[in-house]
Amino acid sequence: MDATLINWLVESNDPWTKYRTYIDLLEMSEKDDKVKTARDEMIAHPKVQALINESHRWQSCVLKRHNDANHPIYKLSTLADFGLKATDSEIHPAIDAILYHQSEFGAFQSLINIPKAFGGTNEDMWTWMLCDSPTLLYILLAIGLENNERVQKSITHLKILIDENGWRCKSDPALGRFRGPGKKSDPCPIANVYALKALSVLPAERESAAAKAGIEMLLTHWEKRGQEKYYLFGIGTDFCKLKYPFVWYDILHVADVLSRFPSTHKDPRFQEMINVILEQADGDGRYTPTSMYRAWKGWSFANKKEPSAWLTFLVLRIQKRIANEEHSNKK
Repeated sequence: MDATLINWLVESNDPWTKYRTYIDLLEMSEKDDKVKTARDEMIAHPKVQALINESHRWQSCVLKRHNDANHPIYKLSTLADFGLKATDSEIHPAIDAILYHQSEFGAFQSLINIPKAFGGTNEDMWTWMLCDSPTLLYILLAIGLENNERVQKSITHLKILIDENGWRCKSDPALGRFRGPGKKSDPCPIANVYALKALSVLPAERESAAAKAGIEMLLTHWEKRGQEKYYLFGIGTDFCKLKYPFVWYDILHVADVLSRFPSTHKDPRFQEMINVILEQADGDGRYTPTSMYRAWKGWSFANKKEPSAWLTFLVLRIQKRIANEEHSNKK
């Protein structure tokens, strides 16, 4: 791995980049003094503290569209990406609220308002859809609650919902016939991304039948890019722009999730996807966002004018996962 790039990352002004570089790229122990210092700096950083404070709004903030990057659900998933844990008391209010709102089936619920124009009631209600409940499950798993009884129930429910062509548009039966704008038999791309991300946290699930079906759905969609649209999700120019946080259906989000499953690494479709990302590096091997969420303006990964240390880290981590698997197979 390029030492110059690594040095650039650990010298970044963003402690979350420094911390994750130590852990994921340099494979340093959490007990190392450098790692501890970086983590403490991350937790204390004003931007992270703002995310934590905003995450406390989760229980009272209505989700009106699932790509609302300003919604607390994505503040929480970003905190989970950075590496906050269940032992961090600052996030306990939001985590307790997520655990409290669970359907009888096992899916974690969000406060959602579906307009009548889309088959809803125009009223706020606690319910679930496969374009939000897996993200809540991912958050809980990523922070270390995999042994929680409620989390285990949610994992089982998520796996039950799989179809032969991946996860389709599914939601709480109480919503009646409501579903997204697509064929009932089609898979939903973003639901597959979210579901796979949740399962990827559990090593035992990475080779499961559910994971394999979801992986094949995403790779087939890439293979048929320009030809197939599922629930309005297509793969074109916008899809290939580099963007963070991981909110919606775009190349870095999809590639990051797929890279968590070793079975994808030698698939030519996945390799094509990675090449499209790598072609966007500058002469120094750094990556600059080519798209951004306005709600995250002011963050280094939402600045299209300068290379982003965090975005560069994300790409290097994908490459690291692939390299680790190749090294393991040669032993």
